Amino acid sequence: MNVDKTISKSKQKARQIRDYYRVLYRAWGPQHWWPGETPFEVIVGACLVQNTAWANAKLALQGMRSAKVLNVKGVREISLEKLEKIIRPAGFFRQKARCLKNLVVFLDTNYGGSLRRMFARPTRDLRQELLQIKGIGPETADSILLYGGQHPVIVVDTYARRVLARHGIVPMSTSYEGVRALMEQALSPLATEVCNPGKVTALSHRPSAMSMARRTPLAQVYNEMHGLMVAAGKQHCLKSAPRCEGCPLQQFLPQR
Repeated sequence: MNVDKTISKSKQKARQIRDYYRVLYRAWGPQHWWPGETPFEVIVGACLVQNTAWANAKLALQGMRSAKVLNVKGVREISLEKLEKIIRPAGFFRQKARCLKNLVVFLDTNYGGSLRRMFARPTRDLRQELLQIKGIGPETADSILLYGGQHPVIVVDTYARRVLARHGIVPMSTSYEGVRALMEQALSPLATEVCNPGKVTALSHRPSAMSMARRTPLAQVYNEMHGLMVAAGKQHCLKSAPRCEGCPLQQFLPQR
């Protein structure tokens, strides 16, 4: 009996997460995340945005672009000290510079410096390889896979965890892998569903080459869900004082 209740509750959570996607997508439309012109720019952005706001990561990316090192060759050849100075606006610049250097060493050692060869690897295998690189955690690895390589993995960030916790779907203490597995299981049926968007009202940047890249329907669903949850978190589900009024997900809040 307890097993039946657990299965029923799990299915209910999955349905609710799918409803969140439908409601947000119809309200706000495609989010065109990730802002980047090349796969390597996405990789670098995923590393730089760790523990900081995207605006800070963007400044560091602009610095690398101006210095003409926003590419594999550039990161390979620039000195660690110069790279640290360029990406300083992103914060934790010493750790992040080493992370970028480690990534290029990994790419050169295992794939001859070819991003195309790297992203041709099976998703699970490449994810495990990325997680072995010092400075790459699960969220960064999944961002690289989804947005740089168009692999079908969901990115679980603080915004998504906060929304799900406040709506009683999972505790905030749930592990990254636990939330990721739940969301992927819940959203995978949507790959065959047509969901019509409403007027795009929550874009934080213009569509980019990478946001318009070809990907499978499942990868597109994961892409949109991450962007939509970020928009919900930034506009309504704030850390200290949530603004529930006007949020498309307000209807799903548990009775208090």
